[in-house]
Amino acid sequence: MLFDRQKKLLALVDALGGEISSMDFQKLLLLYCHDAEESPSYEFVPYKYGAFSFTSYADKRKLIEKGLLADEDREWKLTTEGKAAATPRANGLAFDNFAEKYSGLRGDELVAETYRRYPYYAIRSEIIDRVFADDVAARRSIDAVRPDISKAGLCSIGYEGRSLEDFLNTLIRDGVTLLCDVRRNPLSRKYGFSKVTLSRSCERVGIRYEHLPELGIASEDRKELHTQDDYFALFAVYKHDSLPKQITTLNKIKRWIENGQRVALACYEQLPEHCHRGCVAEALEHQFGTLCAPRHL
Repeated sequence: MLFDRQKKLLALVDALGGEISSMDFQKLLLLYCHDAEESPSYEFVPYKYGAFSFTSYADKRKLIEKGLLADEDREWKLTTEGKAAATPRANGLAFDNFAEKYSGLRGDELVAETYRRYPYYAIRSEIIDRVFADDVAARRSIDAVRPDISKAGLCSIGYEGRSLEDFLNTLIRDGVTLLCDVRRNPLSRKYGFSKVTLSRSCERVGIRYEHLPELGIASEDRKELHTQDDYFALFAVYKHDSLPKQITTLNKIKRWIENGQRVALACYEQLPEHCHRGCVAEALEHQFGTLCAPRHL
């Protein structure tokens, strides 16, 4: 059983000739999602070669496992089974029209097209000098959308209701340089938010990842939380019994900020009042003052 977005991946590869380089495909997928879809199937982050969708690559791995794509790192290539699954295509004309529109655009010219249209996705690019060697205006448009990464301080964020790409873009746009995961057990059934995947994804977009499990709350203590009063009771115990024992760890976060980092405390819950990270942020502000006054993303 395939998700609709995975079917669209197969259909797009098919419309593009059944085989295309990975870099070209990411750029074309970006353009397709923004040109041809009212609600984009994939979101993207600024990566070292421009727009990149971690979720599309997770889907690629699933399609390889199903035998629908060839197991190739540097290209997207339909297998015989993948070709059969991709055709006939729903909305085939839209895919064909899109493929024809961009048929002559590949390589650096395609990269340049995406950078000009969506300069935000070029802010982490390592190939701007090559792509825009003589285009001062294009380089300025990219510089204009670069977030300010000089504002050291503290913020907090929850990943509830967010995709991995939305989560990372929120951090990037706020100038976060260090993600501090305060979960006791950093596991998630939601793609992208288990420790290994999240740490790698952060590092790939230039954000340092640190895990401080000693600031977490045991999962058995988080059961049966149905009302705000339940949360208040849990957090009262946490603030009274747990946090006073973590002065060394709180000092570690303070030192990160003193050294110029913009630190984001991260956990699951969307609202900080439903999450112990709010207690951590409150303790940091209480102990260290305005240096650690948090902003909730």
